[in-house]
This record gives sequence, structure tokens and C-alpha cells, in this order.
Amino acid sequence: MFKLRIAAAAFIGIAAFAACKKSGNPSPGDTNPPPTTPSEGTRLQLSLDSLYLFAKQTYLWYDAIPAYEAFNPRQYARSDEFASMSDAMFKITQLKNDPATNKPYEYLSATRAKFSYVEKGNLARGIKASVDLEGDGNDLGLILTIVTFGSDPTKFLYVRNVEKGSPADKAGLTRGCLITKLNDGNPPSDAAGANALMNSATAKLTFTRPNGGTTSTVTLTKAAYKSDPVVMWKTFPVQNGNKTGYLALAHFSRQTVAKPSLDAAFAQFATDGVNAVVVDLRYNGGGYVSTAEYVTNLIAPSGMQTKVMYKQVYNELVRTGKATILKSLPYLDANYQQVYQGSKALTYDDLDFSENGNTYFFNKQGPLTTVKKVVFIVSGATASASELVINSFKAWPDNVTVRTVGTKTYGKPVGFFAIGIDKFTVYMAQFSSKNALSQGDYYGGMTPDIAAQDFIPRDFGDPEESSLKTALNWINTGATSGARMAAPVLMTNGKVVNTDNMRIQEVGEERFNGLVEDRRKVKEQ
Repeated sequence: MFKLRIAAAAFIGIAAFAACKKSGNPSPGDTNPPPTTPSEGTRLQLSLDSLYLFAKQTYLWYDAIPAYEAFNPRQYARSDEFASMSDAMFKITQLKNDPATNKPYEYLSATRAKFSYVEKGNLARGIKASVDLEGDGNDLGLILTIVTFGSDPTKFLYVRNVEKGSPADKAGLTRGCLITKLNDGNPPSDAAGANALMNSATAKLTFTRPNGGTTSTVTLTKAAYKSDPVVMWKTFPVQNGNKTGYLALAHFSRQTVAKPSLDAAFAQFATDGVNAVVVDLRYNGGGYVSTAEYVTNLIAPSGMQTKVMYKQVYNELVRTGKATILKSLPYLDANYQQVYQGSKALTYDDLDFSENGNTYFFNKQGPLTTVKKVVFIVSGATASASELVINSFKAWPDNVTVRTVGTKTYGKPVGFFAIGIDKFTVYMAQFSSKNALSQGDYYGGMTPDIAAQDFIPRDFGDPEESSLKTALNWINTGATSGARMAAPVLMTNGKVVNTDNMRIQEVGEERFNGLVEDRRKVKEQ
């Protein structure tokens, strides 16, 4: 199981150190000088000033941030330096309201922002955040969920999904397995116990396979592994002229990790004559934008070549080169080393943040060229780069018909680059993603075109699983309502439960959601 602690869209490899001390004296020629701030102060006070200064010019909603004296970033200074920086960042995120909800764009809870945050450690000083989108895991590989049915209080522990290549995968566990024993005793029935199991060094599990299958007992031991983000792919028999390919994608890992399986899947789809695709993104919180683009180009029909896929739109100051604070932010490569152009050390002020320079186009990849219908299976865990893929297709209904099935997505149409400030790395929303029609304000999540339940007791690719069944039903019949399960599920204790009323309690630490942009363009001189 990946433990992806960065829940946002950092430009990997270009986080940089910003000097804490900011002078109120602008450089000659500055058309938008930083606000005047005190030249003296404690290390923490100067760090808080730096956070404010970067937000005042580069934050997506910079126009809502008051003057330095009114905001007074130093008021957040206290003995816990990390909490001080986090509190100041949170305050900034709550200043601009979304007219659609009359709540801040970044509202998630009374104490936590939806997109922006602060991490301990400055990437430019060699302390890397633990974003594992390289396919590396080191655990049992289990992701669990507690499920109850109807009015029955009994809690069942299900495997929600398994990381490919992990000990759990090699032992034969899959999504939909019901765990009936742990170390010869009862399985945990609360989030704390389930989380402890997922993080165990070793565990003896007895489980029943999906759909009332066989019961097995295995002992799992934590181990390092390389995980394939392509969970599975398959082709369904033709119905009403539709040959449907199904692809379940767990993460947008680095393209070198994901590409072999993606290429194999779409080669098989082309051989099978697929003309409709279901892409299961229900737990895909995003990852590398370049990989998301590659998947989009694999799906797209050939007629979409050179059409606008999406664009990244920064605030007016950044777009027009008036964010002078960027001159203090060194541009680093993937190895956290200074990038030069000739003898000149480049800063973020040398990068192209214009809308034209950050517009990306369809560039057809792979042998599958005749897709007419695409369905994305989504949930509240579908975020960022996954939403970007969906939104990119939504702008071109004359080329491909797209539907979403499931529940409302997370809602993350923003991204940013990392800013190193002394002991910390700050991630604040700095651009929004738009499709060819300039649509992208899904801050509250994307409402699915067709509602459907995420029915965990059935495995990925099972045509009787509620979300997939609904997707196939739309492709083959045009039905726009959720498909019902064929039959109730028979639990191991012999009790038949009402599957129309299943409740899910997620466990474990928050999963990664974000889009990781590892490509930047230097301005043309």
C-alpha cells in the first residue's frame, strides 16, 4: 500500500529555498514590488513573513489577502513552529469564498484546508517529502474497509483493494475478500484495529473470496515491492454492437512505471476491436500529469489529434510576470540542483507561466483509435489528475461521448509548485486547470452523470459490481439509472443481507490526491 503523504499537486524536483528575510526595498524596475515587511525579527517571524509574501503574489486567490499590517503574519508565531506556519497558511486559504457554495474555495473543515498546506523539511536542502509515485511500497499491501448492511449492526472487514506486487497480492487476496479471522481470533471491527492490521509487520489472515467463494488462510509479512498502478484490464463480450474494454487504474504513477501495462492493455483492446472503454478511477487520487495525459491520449479517438486537452491558468500577477517574489525562488532540477541557462542561474521568474505556454493538446498514442463511448467510474477518492482526464474529454462531445458513474468526486481543479521556506516546504494553490471550453470550477467535486454504489464485496472487473454494471448498462442500452445488483450477498454466517443499504467506514491514513507536474518551460529570450 502506498503511503502518499503529500495530498496536493507539487512540481516534483523544483521546490526551492526562499530566504526568510524579505526587504521592503524593491529592486529597480519592479512594477509590483512586495509589500514592505520588517527587516528584523526572529527566524520564525521572518518565515511567516516569507509565507505571506509568496501568497500575496503567487496564491491563486491573492486578491483576497489583505495588506501586511492587516493580516499580520507574525501573530501566528508561537513555540510550535510547524503549527505556526500551518495556522498562517490555513488563515490565508479561508479568505476567498466560492460563490457557488458561499464557503471558502479551500473549505474542508473548521481546521483544515482542502488544497494548500505546509510540510516539515525544505526540499531544496535535501529533505524530500515521501511521495511514492515511483511504484515503491513497503508493507502488506492491504487497504481495508469496514462495512455494515441495512439495520444490522454487524461490522464486516473487507479488502477494498490490494497493491499489485505486494505480499497480499502474491498471497491471492483481492478486492472483495471478507476477512473472518486475524491471528486465529476475531478480525478488528473498528478503524483503529483495521489500521493497525494494515500497518502490521506480519499477520495471519483467514478470508473468504468474493461472491461466496472459497476460504483460505495465509500469513503475510511486510516486504518491499514494486507496484503496478494498472490493477487489471479485460474485454467484455459484444452487446448491441458495443465491444467494451475495462481498465482499473490505482494511481497515475510515473510514466515509466505505468507505461508497460498501459501499452499492453490498449494493445489488447485494439486487437479485440474495442469501441467503448470503462476506466475505473474510483480510488485514483491522481499523480503525474504526464501519465494522466498519456492515458487520455491512449483512450482518445484519432479525430481528437491537436485539439486542446487542458490548460493551467495562474493568477494575473504570475501570468504577466508581475510576481516579482519569484526572482527569489531558484529553479531546481529533478535532483534538487540549480538549473542554469549558460552561466545564468535560473529562478522561477525565468519560467513561462503564460496561458499559451501552459496549454496542452491531444497527441494520440497507441493502436486503439475508434473509441466512441467512455465511462469513468468515480467516487469521493477520485481527485485531481483523475478529474483532469475526465474534464479534458468533457469539452469534446462531438468526438467521444463521456459519462461518469458512481458518487461525487473530491473536487481538486488546482495545482502548485513547492516553495521552500527555511525549515518548511509550503504548497499553496497557484493554478487552476481548465478544459478547452475553460471549464474547471469543480471545487465541490464532479457530480456523476449516473449515481451508483461502490459495492466493495465484489472485485474489480466483476460485471455484477454495482458501478461497473451501471457503466456497462449505459454503454449497451443507454440506461441512465443505477443498475441493481443481481442478488443479495450471502455472508459467511449464513445471513442474507440487504445490499441496497450498504454503509462504508474508511480506515487508514489519508490517501494521496493531487497532480504532480514535473515539466516546466523556460521563457523564450
